[in-house]
Amino acid sequence: MTVEQRASSAEVFTTRDGTGLRVREHGPADAPITVVFVHGWTLTKHSWDRVVAGLPATAGVPVRGVSFDLRGHGESDPAPAGTATIRQCADDLAELIEDRVPDGPIVLAGHSMGGMTLMALAEQHPQLFADRVRGVALVATSSGGLAAPSLGLPKPIAALFNAGERAVRSKLAAARGRVVSRRSRWMRPGLRWLLFGSKPASSDLATTAEWVAGCHPPSMAGFRESLAEHDRVEALAAFRSVPVMVLAGLDDRLCPYSHARRISEALPHAEHLVYAGAGHMLPLERDDEVTARVADLARAAVR
Repeated sequence: MTVEQRASSAEVFTTRDGTGLRVREHGPADAPITVVFVHGWTLTKHSWDRVVAGLPATAGVPVRGVSFDLRGHGESDPAPAGTATIRQCADDLAELIEDRVPDGPIVLAGHSMGGMTLMALAEQHPQLFADRVRGVALVATSSGGLAAPSLGLPKPIAALFNAGERAVRSKLAAARGRVVSRRSRWMRPGLRWLLFGSKPASSDLATTAEWVAGCHPPSMAGFRESLAEHDRVEALAAFRSVPVMVLAGLDDRLCPYSHARRISEALPHAEHLVYAGAGHMLPLERDDEVTARVADLARAAVR
């Protein structure tokens, strides 16, 4: 079943290569600022739901929000062969903005691979940043160095983990099913360790496991390859003309604090915020704080 069969045309944006992306729009169409939210690898647009819901009241100004499922994720269509890349996600985002947010100022918020997609957007579509982007929130993300993450483990153990991950990736790439798994409970212990900091809410862990289980297997594998190749420190130069928030959890194993520090070194004007006890899932673990920081950017954009 394609995404078009699951939703009305108003909820679907079809890219130039025919891939249907499930989109949600929130708030008044004539709001003075639009915030576009981009989620992370194996997650869905719903990872931003709390931030989207709390944003108008926190910002104190009318805000329009646009969130969507990246290709191969959530309710969007699987990524056609060869298109599960960060570069393609950036092109999809540019097309989506052209269609759904054709004019007016924009704030961009990207979590994990979503933040990397924003870097690729700046690299591939610099004029959009020059003309319309008024703020960027980079949440638990990285500008590169993800080919063989240490995950906070001793080097020999990390090497074993990464070898196992590559083997699983190969199997996912050849899988024929629509989702990684019909059941997600078995994933929770591993995701608890990998994605969360101290004392995560059990409901957040369960929901995250459902998102990961629902990812399209070959797309999941393809995007992991793209994450390994991601190296966009130079692309951050396009961010120097706009306000930037860099948010990081001290217990993040996937995009550790050193990655956030590297981004901040490239963007000395950015506001750098660090959260003790938090892991990779800041939009869930520190949703109030993430909402407040995105609201700061939205409010400043309309002054």
